Amino acid sequence: MSIKYTADHEWVKIEADGSATVGITVHAQDALGDVVFVDLPEVGKSFAEKDVAGVVESVKAAADVYMPVSGEITEVNEALRDDPSLANSDPLNAGWFFKVKLSNPAEVDALMDATAYDELVKNS
Repeated sequence: MSIKYTADHEWVKIEADGSATVGITVHAQDALGDVVFVDLPEVGKSFAEKDVAGVVESVKAAADVYMPVSGEITEVNEALRDDPSLANSDPLNAGWFFKVKLSNPAEVDALMDATAYDELVKNS
């Protein structure tokens, strides 16, 4: 299992079985402020890489959640829908957004590792 990051501030936890869990980064939730609503994708729907797969709304702004890799949504975090503040309090664990079955695992190679993502955030 490895964790990768996008320039749009999503994290992707890659599992050995060809699935991945997706959420927003600590940096993203810090920038958004208190999250008050999430719009999660429909289970069974397929998305291409960089498609808008959901929306996160905070007291400050709304932001799209982009699909970091192509694939089919296999699960959404109903706990997050019920309590959007999980995106703030535990963005890398309980605040995950959705799970996806990868349709093109090679796309993972284009994502950033933690060091590259930290550099991106530091320079933004």
